Amino acid sequence: MSRNFVFLLILAGTGLYLIEPAFASGGGSLPWEGPLQQIQASINGPVAGAVGLIAVAIAGAMLIFGGELNDFARRLAYVVLVLGVLLGASTIVGLFGSSGASIGIAPEGKAATVDPARD
Repeated sequence: MSRNFVFLLILAGTGLYLIEPAFASGGGSLPWEGPLQQIQASINGPVAGAVGLIAVAIAGAMLIFGGELNDFARRLAYVVLVLGVLLGASTIVGLFGSSGASIGIAPEGKAATVDPARD
């Protein structure tokens, strides 16, 4: 092997060894994480679910009983309907029993095991 290749190999190995702690560190929070978490809490809260339900009910009633709506009013009703569904999406998903992805850590002293299938 050439001397340059060995040098590059040692340099790459040293770099990978030194960069590992940087990947493992959590670091500080970014300035926009706080406001985004507040928005997420607001969207997933009970008020947002109620607003979504009311918006869907009003927009649906407008489309069903509105009679001859002009194009602008019909598009506005669709926009309100879509926003209501988006605000109530987490509640709708919760009705189906889904709570989202979760990655748990096994408690200390207990190893995570998978039981074999039984006939």
